[in-house]
Amino acid sequence: MIQPLSAPELDARADDWRPDLLAALRGLYGDRADDLAAAMEKRAREAALQRSPELIDRDRVRATQPDWYLGNARVGYMAYADRFGGDLAGVQRRISHLTELGVDVLHLLSLLHPREGESDGGYAIRDYRCPDPRLGTVADLRAMIGDLHAAGISLCLDFVLNHTSDDHEWTLAARQGSVYHRDLFITFPDRTVPDQYERTLPEIFPDMSPGNFTWIPEMERWVWTTFREFQWDLNWANPDVMLEVTELAFHLANLGVDILRLDAIAFTWKRMGTNCQNQPEAHLVGQALRAALGIAAPSTILLAEAIVGPNDLIGYLGRHDLERRECELAYHNQLMVQGWSMLATKKANLARVALGRLPDPPARTTWFTYVRCHDDIGWAIDDRDAAAVGLTGFGHREFLASFFRGDFWGSFSRGTPFGVNPETNDERTSGMASTLTGVAAAIESGDAADLDAGIERMLMLYSIAFGYGGIPIVYMGDELCMLDDQTYLDDPLRQADSRWCHRPVFDDAIAARRTVAGSPEQRLWDGIRHLVAARRACLPLHGATTSRPVDVGHPTVFGWHRQHPRFGELLGLANVGDEFAAITPPSVLGTRTVGLVDHLAPGSDRVFELAPRQVRWLGRTADFATVPATP
Repeated sequence: MIQPLSAPELDARADDWRPDLLAALRGLYGDRADDLAAAMEKRAREAALQRSPELIDRDRVRATQPDWYLGNARVGYMAYADRFGGDLAGVQRRISHLTELGVDVLHLLSLLHPREGESDGGYAIRDYRCPDPRLGTVADLRAMIGDLHAAGISLCLDFVLNHTSDDHEWTLAARQGSVYHRDLFITFPDRTVPDQYERTLPEIFPDMSPGNFTWIPEMERWVWTTFREFQWDLNWANPDVMLEVTELAFHLANLGVDILRLDAIAFTWKRMGTNCQNQPEAHLVGQALRAALGIAAPSTILLAEAIVGPNDLIGYLGRHDLERRECELAYHNQLMVQGWSMLATKKANLARVALGRLPDPPARTTWFTYVRCHDDIGWAIDDRDAAAVGLTGFGHREFLASFFRGDFWGSFSRGTPFGVNPETNDERTSGMASTLTGVAAAIESGDAADLDAGIERMLMLYSIAFGYGGIPIVYMGDELCMLDDQTYLDDPLRQADSRWCHRPVFDDAIAARRTVAGSPEQRLWDGIRHLVAARRACLPLHGATTSRPVDVGHPTVFGWHRQHPRFGELLGLANVGDEFAAITPPSVLGTRTVGLVDHLAPGSDRVFELAPRQVRWLGRTADFATVPATP
């Protein structure tokens, strides 16, 4: 029988996290912080006592294994609930698909109740406390989470921090004259201040929603709307926002959510004269939420959705002048972008420079590593990194957009532009991995050699994501070689947003072909399952250490090295070129070159030779092990 949460347990948690909470709130709110901290701790204690016996037990188990999310056993899967299962009950029915693939972290996108009509793919939230009614009820959500936990799968859920929808209960009250609710948002009586901000603000969706402010007639005020006119930015300078949003975090954690994805956290704090992204206070927001959840629900951790430049990325994991407990996880956007860049250029030098500049994250944190996600690909190439290898940032970004659009000579990609800004010449890219790697074009043309190359490109990118460290994420459909879905063009609410082309509906007929020998579906399915198995047997991929790029002396071979103080060493090699490559053992190995085996192909010899698009994870037999159970 599970014992109730005791007062000493709760007091110990509060004593541990109170200094963090106070420090973050004092940085945000000055002399108003102490009262706010007391109120947040009181509510955190109440939330802790409201947790189910199963979640109280989960908190205790994970307290004994605080690195549960760092283990080399972790493998994630990202999907929209409605596209994956139709509804929450449908997701439950697909748990067997996840366990067969080897997944133990399910990242469900935009599951909460969105606004009516257009909703930015579900990221305009009307009600944070319940799922989209089309998916099911709160009881259905609890049941789904219970079945996931029973199958050893942790759930990651979106938690939108920067804005609500324009039909949220707070916005409706603000429209009706509530000053309290109006002050939860950022509003202005005229264009004087908004125009001053606009001088330095970028446009996130220039083609769909130009400008950053929207006039609301019934309020006779301009409302800050960074993303779309129906998404009202919250006023995080108001401590009431912190208290209200923290309550919502407690509610989701008490449903059993294991990972809260802090959507658009980089945008939460505004400062005149800046682009209002990555301000220091945005990190304090994350630190305050981390501390409050540490008291209320310690087994729930945070993922920073910060798709930012390399110089800004590491801060969301708590790497500052003084290390802070902030988010445990962040998307490795740079690894993703550099993977696609290597695919286009067939050169490893830019990736080596860009990834080599990243500071090491704190040992208690790790990455979500991914090839593809639900969003467009923004070509986040740093100008300084580009210059270091003889390129210009502007020119290389323009090249990548053109290459993956399919307009550059020799391109195999058939991507779709997104977020085109004629004034800045910025362009992002939409498309499934199969489309961007040339698989789709090869299937259409019937060219078997091109199909082989496209599948090898997909598996190469996934081999890098799985072997670089962190929690690798499989994007729904990649494991089955699913292609772009062009039916979004027939939907008036979606046709202006090309990201819907890479948000297909899970197709059971396609899934059934994973057993057809030689089919693209079977080759991708078996290839990714092989990566899952190899990763779980490769102890150096435990997340509490950092991969560092190494120069292996060959222009097409990207190398990275991990040295875990407990679990051993791994040298990753990826030949991003179309020709055979042989290298000499890099100096990072010293004399430790005898007895190396390839974790991806343990029977291989000549481990320093790579076929086109081949990846090797080199280590020692002693670094293979049986995977521990998921806590």
